[in-house]
Amino acid sequence: MKMKKLMSVASALLCAGLCVSCMSTGGTGSGGTKVKRIEASEVQDLSGYWNDKDVQIVCEGLINECVASPRISQFREKNNRAPIVKLGKITNNSVEKIDTVIVANKFRSAIINSSVMEFVASDDEVAAIRNERNQQEDYANPATAAAQGNETGADYLLQGSIRTLVDEIDGKKTRTYYVNAELHDIETTRILWSSENSIRKYITTK
Repeated sequence: MKMKKLMSVASALLCAGLCVSCMSTGGTGSGGTKVKRIEASEVQDLSGYWNDKDVQIVCEGLINECVASPRISQFREKNNRAPIVKLGKITNNSVEKIDTVIVANKFRSAIINSSVMEFVASDDEVAAIRNERNQQEDYANPATAAAQGNETGADYLLQGSIRTLVDEIDGKKTRTYYVNAELHDIETTRILWSSENSIRKYITTK
């Protein structure tokens, strides 16, 4: 009798789980979610806010200006090597939530691939690398452990900011994004290169 009662409870729990599963997955009716994959290059402005295409447009313009800067070529001629750059912060000073890590990483990847400048790890990455090196010092075979004190110092610090300006009246709105980037000489604190790129959007609402 006790076994039958346990089986009955188990069956009820299984049935309840199936019901919850069916409710969470939804049906094929008009209320269901539909997903369509699109090309990464296809522009989809759904809300008028900052999106992936905006990142691509502003970053490409700034990166092209940065790698073409006469200061970079002058450094290479003087030192017979590419300048070493450290990625600083891209600060979000806009009125909306923007993932600035995406912008920063796009800058770094494109500049590295241009072979005009080289990068060292950012502060967050350095912390993880140093932790690994410290562990190797304690636990790894000395013949294979990474040596301390051999980090490459950076010549420049790359940082920037994102700002927005909004103008609105009678269901019409313009939203302008300003993205600024700068290269700072770490030893002298001089700003060696600075530029700004912007995108303006015209938005209407019913």
